[in-house]
Amino acid sequence: MPESNQSSLNQLVHILEQTRGIHIHVNETSHSTHNALQNLVYISTILRTDHTKQREVDVLTDVLGICYQPAMLGGLGINQPDSLTIQQQSEIFFLVDAWLESLNSADREKSMPCLLTHRPEGRRGMTVSEKIFAMHDLNHIGWVAPGDIIRVHVDWILASEVSWAGMETTYNLLGKPGVFRNDRFWLSGDHIVDPRINELPQVQALIGVSERAKKTFKMTEYQGINYTILHTEFYRERAQPGMLVVGSDSHTCSSGAVGCLAVGLGAADVTFPLVTGETWFKVPETINIRLVGEPKPGIGGKDIILYILQVLKRNTTASDRIVEFTGPALRHLSLDTRFAVSNMTTELGGITGLFVPDEITHDFISRRKLTRHKCHTAYFRPDTDAEYAAVHEIDLSKVESFIARYPKPDDVVPVTEEEGMELNGCFIGACTTTEEDLILGALVIEQAMKRGLKPTAKGKRKVVPGSMPILYRLRELGLCDIYADAGFEVGIPGCSYCVGMSADQAAPGEVWISSQNRNFENRMGKGSIGHLASAATVAASSFEMKLVDPSDLIASIDLSQWERLRTTRIHLNTTNSKSDLAYVEPCGSRGYPSATTQTQKHIENMRLDKDGERQVKSLQGKVQKLGDFIDTDALAPAEFLIGIKSNMDAGMCCLVYRYPTFRERAQQGFNIVVGGKGFGCGSSREQAVMALLGCGVQCVIAKSFSFIFQRNMPSLGLLGITMEDESFFQLVNDGVSISIDLSSRIIKVADKTFGFKLSQMESEIFRFGGIASAFGLFGNKLLEAITPAKFHPGPEKEALEQPDNRLQW
Repeated sequence: MPESNQSSLNQLVHILEQTRGIHIHVNETSHSTHNALQNLVYISTILRTDHTKQREVDVLTDVLGICYQPAMLGGLGINQPDSLTIQQQSEIFFLVDAWLESLNSADREKSMPCLLTHRPEGRRGMTVSEKIFAMHDLNHIGWVAPGDIIRVHVDWILASEVSWAGMETTYNLLGKPGVFRNDRFWLSGDHIVDPRINELPQVQALIGVSERAKKTFKMTEYQGINYTILHTEFYRERAQPGMLVVGSDSHTCSSGAVGCLAVGLGAADVTFPLVTGETWFKVPETINIRLVGEPKPGIGGKDIILYILQVLKRNTTASDRIVEFTGPALRHLSLDTRFAVSNMTTELGGITGLFVPDEITHDFISRRKLTRHKCHTAYFRPDTDAEYAAVHEIDLSKVESFIARYPKPDDVVPVTEEEGMELNGCFIGACTTTEEDLILGALVIEQAMKRGLKPTAKGKRKVVPGSMPILYRLRELGLCDIYADAGFEVGIPGCSYCVGMSADQAAPGEVWISSQNRNFENRMGKGSIGHLASAATVAASSFEMKLVDPSDLIASIDLSQWERLRTTRIHLNTTNSKSDLAYVEPCGSRGYPSATTQTQKHIENMRLDKDGERQVKSLQGKVQKLGDFIDTDALAPAEFLIGIKSNMDAGMCCLVYRYPTFRERAQQGFNIVVGGKGFGCGSSREQAVMALLGCGVQCVIAKSFSFIFQRNMPSLGLLGITMEDESFFQLVNDGVSISIDLSSRIIKVADKTFGFKLSQMESEIFRFGGIASAFGLFGNKLLEAITPAKFHPGPEKEALEQPDNRLQW
C-alpha cells in the first residue's frame, strides 16, 4: 500500500486511466497529501472542469459518501479522515476501482426501447408482469402473452453465501467468463454465517467464496457477512418498479412489494444471467388478488398473507402463476406490509407476487439517498382488459391474528383457536419480518410490561432484525432494550432459526411460535415443531410461553406513537397527494429481428456437431411412488447443505427423514420417481435435484412441479415430466416397471401407453446436458441457439390465432 503522497495520488490516477481510459494531469507540488480521501476529492475537482466526465464525478461522489457512512449503514465508517489505516486506504482504492468499472458495466447494457405514455392502439391488454416482460424482451415486440417463450434482459442478480457457493461451481464450469454487470450483483451473507460459528472450516469456506467474488468481480454492492438478510436491504434500497430481478432464493419474490418482477430460480439458472445479462422465461399466466376493506390497526402483512393462504390454500390457484395484488385497499398498506405479503407468495405456490405500484411506492422510492437506486423506475399498471387466469377478492377487514399450524403454511386458524398452547421457544425474525413488524412487536412487549407481566424463566426467546440499518434504528429508538428486558436475545442479521442450519437450531420435540415464513418438517431444526404467526403474536406469547392473541395489547398501543415510529407511513389521502408519478407502457417493433445468415449457420453447425453426443433415446426402471408436495427441505435437508459439493454428496441425504429407504431403493433400480402435486415446492435449493441425481434417479414424473424445481431439473440434467392423465397415477403403483421413449414422447406401463409433452426449452437444455454443458458449446449465444428467431405476429386477434408462428411450450 502506498505510503507517500506520490504513490497514493498516482494510484488513483492509474485506476482512472486503466478503468476508464481517462488521463489527468495532477500537480503534485500544489497538492501535497498522502491521504487517499483528500486525493479523491482533488481528482473529483479536476474532473468537474470537464462536463463530459460527469458520470465519473457522480460515482466518485458516491464513493466519498460510502467512505463516511457508518459501517452499520453500509459504509466504511471513516470518522477520522486525517489518519486512515492501511485497511481503509485499501478499501477506498477498491471502491474507486469498482465504481468506475460499474460505468463500463452500464455501457455493456442492452439498449431498451423508449417507453410510451399511452397504450398503442390494437395491442392486447396486459397485466403488470406481462408489461415488465415485454419491456425486457430482447426481441422488443412491445407485448407478450402467456405461453410465449422469450429471451429477456435482467436488471439484478441476487445470491446468498450458500447459493453462491453452488453458483461459483457453475461459474467455473462455464469457464470463468466474468460478470455482465459488477454493480448489479447483490450477494449477502445470511444463511449460515454467524460470529459464533464463523471459525468453523466449512463456514470459513463460505465466507471465502463470497470475499473472492467481491474481489474478482469488483462488486460495488457487497456489504459483507451478516449485514442483511438477502432480501431486506435489497428491497429497501435497491429494487425499483418495473425492474426484472432473478435470485437464487425462493423468497426473491419479496421485492415485488415495489412493483418489480422478482423471480427466484436455482443457482445454475441464475449463474447464466449473471455472466450474460439475460435469461429465458415462458410467460406465465397471472392471477389477480384484489384487496378490499381496511385492516384493523396492528394487522400487518404476515396476518394478511396467512389469511390469503387460509382462503385460497397453497399450490392451488396460484400454482405456476404470477400473483398481482390490486384493489382499493392498497392505500392502507405500507411498503413493509406489501413486502411481507409478496415474500410469502412463494408459500402460496406462486412464481412471484407483485403489487401494482402507486403513490405510496413512489414516495418510498423517492426517499432513498442514492440517485442510482431511484432513477431507473418504470411504473406499470394493468390494463382494464388485462387477461387474468383468475380473480379473487380478499376483504382485509376480516383479517385477525392468525397462526399457521405445523407443518403446513396454509393450515391457518385464528390465534384464539389455539390460545394457551404450550411453547418452548419464541422467534421474531427471518426475511418476512420487516422493520415495521419488529417495532410493533416491541410496542406489544412494552404494553405487556406496563401491565406487570414478566417473562417466565421457561423457554428460549430470540429476535433477529433483518439488517444492520434496522438494528441501528431499533437501538436508536430504545426498542432493543425493550426486547432484552423481556428476555429476548437480540441477534445480528441472518436467517437464524428460519433455516435451522446455523448456530440457531430448535431442538427435537421443541414447540416454537415464529414470525418466519416456512413451517415445514425439520425446518427450524431436526425434529422440532414450528408454527407461524406475526411478530406481535410471538411477542405477546413470549411472557408465559403460551400462545396469546395480541389483539388486546395492540389496542392499548398509542396509535400516534406507532404511526410516528413506522418506517413507511400510510398515506390515507393518496388520491389527493401531489406526485410526479406517471404510468408508462412498453413499446416495440412488429416482428422479431432476424439473426444474420452467418450467425444462423454458425449456430446450426454447432447444434449438428453436438447432436448425438448426449442423445438419450429411452429410460427404463422401476417406480418409487411418493405423495403430494414433496418439498426441497425434505429432498435436501438444510443441515446437510453446507457439506454438499457434488451430486454424490447430495444423494447421501436425499429424503433421509421423509423416506429413509429411498436412496437404497433407487440404487437397486427403483429409479423412476412418481410424485403428486407440487413436487419440489419450497426453497430454491438446487441441491434437491442434485440429491435425486446422486441417488441414480433418471426421471421424475408428477402431476405438477414447483416452478423453480421444474427449471432446475433440465438445468442440471434431470428429466422431469408433467403427467396430466389421472389414470396414469391410478395405474402406476410402487415397484412397477416403466419405460420412457423420449423420441415419441410415450410412457409405457404394462400394456398401457401415455403421451407426454416437453417444452422446447426443457427438451433442448436437457439434450445438451444442462446449462453448464450447453454454455460450453454455445457460449453467450446459448439462448439464441435454442430459441431461434421466428416471426412474431402483430397483436391483432387473427394473428393471435396462429399458434404455429409462436414458440410453444
